[in-house]
Amino acid sequence: MELSGIILLAVFCLLLVINIPISFSIGIATLVTMLYTIDVMPAATTIAQRLAGGINSFALLAIPFFVLSGLIMGQGGIARRLIECAMALIGMLPGGLALVNVLSCTLFGSISGSAVAATSAIGSFMIPEMEKKGYDRNFSAAVTGAAATTGMLIPPSNILIIYAIASGGVSIAALFVAGYLPGILVALALMIVCAGYAKMKGYPTQDRLPIKIVLTKVLAAVPSLFLIFIIIGGIIGGIFTPTEAGAVAVLYSLLLSVVVYKEVKVKQLPEVLLKAGETTAIVMLLIGASSAMSWILSYENIPQAITDFLLLLSDNPLLILLIINLTLLVVGAFMDMTPAVLIFTPIFLPVAVELGMSPLHFGIMIVLNLSIGLCSPPVGSVLFVSCAVAKTTIGQIIRPLMPLYIAMFLVLMLVTYVPSLSEFLPQLFGLY
Repeated sequence: MELSGIILLAVFCLLLVINIPISFSIGIATLVTMLYTIDVMPAATTIAQRLAGGINSFALLAIPFFVLSGLIMGQGGIARRLIECAMALIGMLPGGLALVNVLSCTLFGSISGSAVAATSAIGSFMIPEMEKKGYDRNFSAAVTGAAATTGMLIPPSNILIIYAIASGGVSIAALFVAGYLPGILVALALMIVCAGYAKMKGYPTQDRLPIKIVLTKVLAAVPSLFLIFIIIGGIIGGIFTPTEAGAVAVLYSLLLSVVVYKEVKVKQLPEVLLKAGETTAIVMLLIGASSAMSWILSYENIPQAITDFLLLLSDNPLLILLIINLTLLVVGAFMDMTPAVLIFTPIFLPVAVELGMSPLHFGIMIVLNLSIGLCSPPVGSVLFVSCAVAKTTIGQIIRPLMPLYIAMFLVLMLVTYVPSLSEFLPQLFGLY
């Protein structure tokens, strides 16, 4: 690696170690590298241009819309209705409450677009309920943390929008549709593990509910679930773009939470808007700083150097993809998804393309990989929230988490080596 690449990596790691926020770490490391590579004035002008240009994208308008709609629906009584719906449908199966937990987290995570929100909203109800029915608290916390990450693949997903920008033009609509099968596979894999674990431990099953009650619970959740169909149906049908879908999601979530469910008061909206603004500002600063870092990486040919190095290690695409996945799993254990996608997409995407992998397929792989990092110790944000809700520690949930982690890893390998799992639906709908 050239000296400029070493400077970039060293400064970035040093700033992270001394606890500088990651967006500032990215920006400062990029600026220092530019100062070494080019003159002071061109460096200052270039980083300013990249910071502004990195967020000057119509597609990025979808992020504040989806953030806002997720926050509104997170406070709108959606979680309780989804849990009751899942309980009515699958609560009577072996390990019923654990399965309900997985399904509820998956649905809520996809609707809200936030794994942390899903962990908090679903976990605060399901973990005490599972413990009351005899389930181990640490197992319940592990299930919640693992299941909450599945919503990152099922639209509306902000991280897929961010990957589309970082990759330089992959269709957001295609990514949205491509995430369905892998997301469902992860949820099913977790359910299989939960059912086996529950049977081994002898956990009780729930009584089967009368069909009338089942229909009532399902119908109560339909308006919440309908958001997914509105967004994807509108995009596939050409009614609106993914960015416009974000605005539709805000209007629908307001109607549902304020008018229909009446669980969000008008006086609460300024606080929700402020929170959405704060979250959007953080994401946009990360995108701008990462855009500058991507420029210096490209200017110094660092992605090409890494591509050449990996191809020298082996001519076996299966092995190289495994190395990339293992590297990203380590990265995901220490870094949040957004900066990880922004930093490592321009580094590893050229390698994947050189191996014959499509940018769409790689996008689903990297998002699934980094989703696993959300529930990986020592820094997984979802893991901390799950432990806080369950009033336990990371050390105590590692053992019950391991079978779930292995199941997610096996799905990751399946998605990595079977392109059709990511590409079939987009191709079917003519999006890719």
